[in-house]
Amino acid sequence: MNPPQTGGGGSGAAGDPHPWRVILHQILRAGGNAVRSLFALPAGPGPRYWIAARAALSIGIPLLVCTLLGRPDLGLQAGAGAFVALFAASAGAAERAKLLPIVGGVLLGCAGLGVALVPSHLAYSFGLVGAAIAVSAFAIGVRLGPPGPVFFVLVYGLAGTITAVRDGERITDPAVFLAAMCGGLLFSYVVALAPLLRSAERARSVRPLRELLPGPWFGTPERELLLRIAIVAVLGTALSLLWLDPSRAYWTVAAGVAVVGLTPGRSHSLGRGLHRTVGTLLGALLYLVIAPLGEHPLTLVLLIMALQFSIELVVVRNYALALVFITPLVLFISSAAAGGTDHWATAGERVLDTAVGSALAVLTVAVHRPTRGS
Repeated sequence: MNPPQTGGGGSGAAGDPHPWRVILHQILRAGGNAVRSLFALPAGPGPRYWIAARAALSIGIPLLVCTLLGRPDLGLQAGAGAFVALFAASAGAAERAKLLPIVGGVLLGCAGLGVALVPSHLAYSFGLVGAAIAVSAFAIGVRLGPPGPVFFVLVYGLAGTITAVRDGERITDPAVFLAAMCGGLLFSYVVALAPLLRSAERARSVRPLRELLPGPWFGTPERELLLRIAIVAVLGTALSLLWLDPSRAYWTVAAGVAVVGLTPGRSHSLGRGLHRTVGTLLGALLYLVIAPLGEHPLTLVLLIMALQFSIELVVVRNYALALVFITPLVLFISSAAAGGTDHWATAGERVLDTAVGSALAVLTVAVHRPTRGS
């Protein structure tokens, strides 16, 4: 029996391909799957009309009330708190009653940190890196589930954008913004608990909090994800400081965090990166089309509710399609609440920031160990 061959002579032999060929094959296969997934709309895990309606009411009712009172800006600021409705969306009301105060506390903490640090570009940038890593460690370590850490990062950035210093003064009083956000959090929590009025909902079994948020646990896949997020946060912030705009760094980092996601693997990130970029581009175009309608306060309420409803309907079926609605929603909240009026500049900046953040996240897939099918 001949001994197995080793060394460089068999580099092209079948069964022993060059590593770069394996990686190239994986990239091409993942790229093809990602492109096909852009046009796929698989069946979801179940009906989501009530989930979508609940999310739309959580963000829409405070905005409607504030608009009728002549302060639509406060309603939009409350929308930052309404993001809590996106977490544990499929869980029972009693389980959400346990989970959402924790999520809401983290969201409020991110907002408070953004408000406190935004007067200094350098402190705000370091805070962004620290916040992105910390909230990602929390979301990954306790298995928080979708939408993961991305909205925590967005809330940090929105808080800074809305309360930034302009001409020596804050655009919005930080105390007013945080109070409005607390109002949005509390109202969303009440809406989340509304199903408990039904006896059938109260009869459902309820898991203890230790099962809802197990851990924290960090195995090799979790450590790899966290390392990738740290790289994206540092590089995305640095590029924004040196090349883009420090005040927009949160969008670049949030895009990268979203692309990294909660699932380790190379093909997953390639697909998420493509979905994030394409979805944001289409979402920016949608924003430009509907932005003039948002200048009418009551029409803006309907637009915000429709966008939030649409997000929850499709987010579990097609990520790119969900981003078509997420992008204008966040742009409406950030630009209108902070008094922005240049829609073209806002949309163009977000597309560029997203492309940079997505590219960084995709490049970090080298952190994951190559495995078959990854």
